[in-house]
Amino acid sequence: MSMDKGKKNSFTILKDDPTDGHGGYGTGVISLENMSPVIVDPNENEAYVDMDAMHARSKVERRVKWIHEKDQVPNGKLYWIVWVNVERGENGKFYSGVAGSEIRVDREIKRAYKSMPEHITHMEKSLKGKIVVDHMDDHSKKLLGNFLKEFDEDMWNHSSDELKEALHV
Repeated sequence: MSMDKGKKNSFTILKDDPTDGHGGYGTGVISLENMSPVIVDPNENEAYVDMDAMHARSKVERRVKWIHEKDQVPNGKLYWIVWVNVERGENGKFYSGVAGSEIRVDREIKRAYKSMPEHITHMEKSLKGKIVVDHMDDHSKKLLGNFLKEFDEDMWNHSSDELKEALHV
């Protein structure tokens, strides 16, 4: 598994609650500061953090025209953008929400497929602490699980059994 040496490979560090419990301005605003996108590339057997995916500008998303019909990118290579949310529990930080979103990229024709509604839904589910990986292929789930474990074993150990079982690690 590659750590893609040119990229910043860190999960977003937790910050204090910006509302500080006062319930005033900013309450109810969704914060993405604890979320990191992990790119899983089953073709190259690698997984890595690419923060540019937060703005749809990850390495695999650049220089292609996005199409919303998967059948128009029949030879697209499979990638997953996995939205990983980190929280702090009584034992320390842990991976709380993990949701994978499919993309297909065909560099030859400079076209790619992704479902923006799916990506948004998966980001929201990750923020809410849900594990959404059942639709991912087993190889990709294993790559993701190994990456998360190797990235920070303490966070992995503090994570739910549901996550560990879902990723076969």
